[in-house]
Amino acid sequence: MAWLLRMPEVAANAVEAVLQEWQVPEGSSFAQEDTIATVETEKAVVDVEAEASGTLLMTLVPNGAQVAVGAPIAVLGAADEAVDDLDALLASLGVSAPVVEERASVVEERASVVEERASRNHPPDPASNGRIFASPLARRLAREAGLGLQQLTGTGPRGRILRRDVEAAVAGAESAAGRNGGGSVAAPSASAPAPSGTTPMLPAAGASDVPHSRMRRAIATRLVESKQTAPHFYVRATVRAEELLRLREQLNQHAPVKISLNDLIVKAVGRTHTLVPEMNAIWTPDAVRRFSTVDVGVAVATDRGLLTPVVRGVEGLTISSLTAMARDLAERARDGRLRQEELQGGTITVTNLGMYGTEEFAAIINPPQSAILAVGAARHEPVVENGGPAVGTVIRLTLSVDHRPVDGALAARWMHRLVSLLETPATILA
Repeated sequence: MAWLLRMPEVAANAVEAVLQEWQVPEGSSFAQEDTIATVETEKAVVDVEAEASGTLLMTLVPNGAQVAVGAPIAVLGAADEAVDDLDALLASLGVSAPVVEERASVVEERASVVEERASRNHPPDPASNGRIFASPLARRLAREAGLGLQQLTGTGPRGRILRRDVEAAVAGAESAAGRNGGGSVAAPSASAPAPSGTTPMLPAAGASDVPHSRMRRAIATRLVESKQTAPHFYVRATVRAEELLRLREQLNQHAPVKISLNDLIVKAVGRTHTLVPEMNAIWTPDAVRRFSTVDVGVAVATDRGLLTPVVRGVEGLTISSLTAMARDLAERARDGRLRQEELQGGTITVTNLGMYGTEEFAAIINPPQSAILAVGAARHEPVVENGGPAVGTVIRLTLSVDHRPVDGALAARWMHRLVSLLETPATILA
C-alpha cells in the first residue's frame, strides 16, 4: 500500500522549507533510518530519514523547490511495490492539482530533453509542416490565459511549446500593458506574485535592492517577535580584565587548541548559572521552566546572517573541550552545515563584538531564551586604583533580560557573580 511522504516541520514554528536534494532515486528501495532527502531551513540542513523500509515510487517536487510544511513531497511504497498508473495512484491519495501540475512540469522538461536528443538523429518530418507542437500542460495554460498557440514561440525541441513559453508570453503581455498605461491579460502567469494591496517601494536613483534571503527573513521575524513579546531590561557592568587576559595567556602555553577570551566568558556564564540557578530559566505560557544543565548559545557571524549554535552542558566541560566544541560549531555555522537541533535550546547567549573595537552595545534576546550577554572590547582606560588614578584594561558588559521570568534584583545578583568570576578567573575553572 502506497503512502505519501510530507514535508516535515524540521524547525519549530516553520511554515516552509527547501527540498535541497533527493538522496534516493525514483524507483529505488531504502532501509529504515536511511536518508531519503535533505531539507534546508533558514539556518540549518536536516536529513529526512525513513521511518520504515520501502521504495521511492515517485518524487512530487524537484531539487531546490520551496515547499510548505505538511505538503506531499513523494509517494512511498513497500519494498517490492510497483505501480503502473501513477496518475491514478496520486488521485487515490488525494494529491491536489497544484502538486500534480508541478509534477507534470518536471515530466514535461524531462520529455523535452529526450525529444531534443532524438531530434539530433532524426530530421523533421515534412508531413508535420504547419502543425503546432505543444505539451498538454502548455496547451491548458495557454487556453486559461486566452492565448492561441499561434501567438506563441516554442523553445522546446522542434519548436515545441512548453510551460515556460506560455508564462513568458503572459508576462510579456502584462509588461506591455503596464508601459501603455492600461490593458489586461485574461489570466496571470502561474509564477506571478499575487497583488498585495500595497504600492511597491521602488529604489531611488543611485540605489539598488538586495532581495531578502530566507535566512534574513527568519532573523527579522524572530527579532521583531522578541522585541514585541519579551519586555527587555538591561543590566550593565565594567570588568577589570587584566587577570582574565593573563589566565588566557597561561592556558594557551599548554592548550592543544588556542583558547579565546570569548571561550573563557562563555565558561564563566555557565558557572554563574550554576551559582544563580534561578537565571537558568525561560518563560512558557503556563510556567517558568528551569533547567538542571546549562546550555549557552554563542553568536556567530556568517555571510548569510547571524547564527547562534548552542554549546551543551557548559557547566561540565573543561575549557579545552568547550573551546573545541565552540570552534566546531562556528566553522560549521559558516559552512551552512549545522543541524537544526544545534540551533535550539539554551537560556542565554553570549555575543561578542570586541574584535571590531566596539566598546559597548545592547543585544536583542534570542527567543525563547531569557537573556543575552553583549561583550565589548578589552580597552585601556583610566581607572581608580588604591585611591589614585591608573591605567587599567576593562571590558564593558550589557545583559539584556526578559522581565517575565527574571526580575531586576535577580539579574543584578547574577551580573555581580559574573563580574566576580571574571576578575578572579581561576574560580571559573574550579
